Amino acid sequence: MKVVQVLYSYYKNQKETNDFEAAQEELMFSIDKTYELYHYFFQLIINITSCAEKRLEKKQLDQEEFNLNDKLSHNRFVAQLKQNKQLNSYLEEHEVEWLDNESNATKEIHKQIIESDVMKDYAAIANPTYEDDKELWKNIFKRIIPDSELLGKELEDLSIYWNDDAEIVVSFVVKTIKQFDEAKGSDQPLLPKFKDSEDEAFAITLFKKSIYDANDYKELISKHTKNWDADRIAFLDTIIMQTALAEICNFPSIPVNVSMNEYLEIAKAYSTNKSSNFINGVLDAIVKELTNEKKITKVAYINNYKK
Repeated sequence: MKVVQVLYSYYKNQKETNDFEAAQEELMFSIDKTYELYHYFFQLIINITSCAEKRLEKKQLDQEEFNLNDKLSHNRFVAQLKQNKQLNSYLEEHEVEWLDNESNATKEIHKQIIESDVMKDYAAIANPTYEDDKELWKNIFKRIIPDSELLGKELEDLSIYWNDDAEIVVSFVVKTIKQFDEAKGSDQPLLPKFKDSEDEAFAITLFKKSIYDANDYKELISKHTKNWDADRIAFLDTIIMQTALAEICNFPSIPVNVSMNEYLEIAKAYSTNKSSNFINGVLDAIVKELTNEKKITKVAYINNYKK
């Protein structure tokens, strides 16, 4: 998704500047910002818990609200998260600017949590275990965080790079919470920005191949869209197909159907209503041609791409 976005911008701005190095730096910066959002969500957990602790200081609370906030503030997963060395090191090193316990989004989400069935079910557990504590926050990220319009607005205001990242980063947060082990204490590892060196090289290699071999990919696309008026083909669709072909042709370990599905999902999310079917048909024809010519040396071609 990041490569498609930066590639789109690269071609759109080509008349003003054709700075490949700058575009490549932009790509890596956007990935850095996604990793920053990952840490932001963990800070958000701590901030929401801080809201609960402050509510306990209010004398006007009824017994139910007191009990709910008390339960939320004594969550052992959050207590462990507060001490996490990797999180605290990242926050200190990057001097993040969104550590606001009093933000409107933080207060709103805290209120939504207190009023939710998720919290009431958790509060009904007399002596919640550490696993219960983790389950609460997994459910909050699955059922409450994604629906917060105020949080979405706050993220948009904080960084233009976060407009499209929240959904996938929420899934990474849930995955991380599942992996938390109370016995690891403050040494519990968070997810790395990249799985390994090969993963780190993937985005740059894909970006380079999408540009360096662009003429070859555009020729293939043109050949299989000759019955289409070029002006009717969305520019973004061409970028998506170009990037998809770069991946299909240069990463032998990634099955064709996996690549196809990924780019069809990008088309559904960012392009026109008919784009995914159009892209599916064109790429299907191109992959068949390249397979017959033995120009694709990878996991066997699979005809049925759609999930």
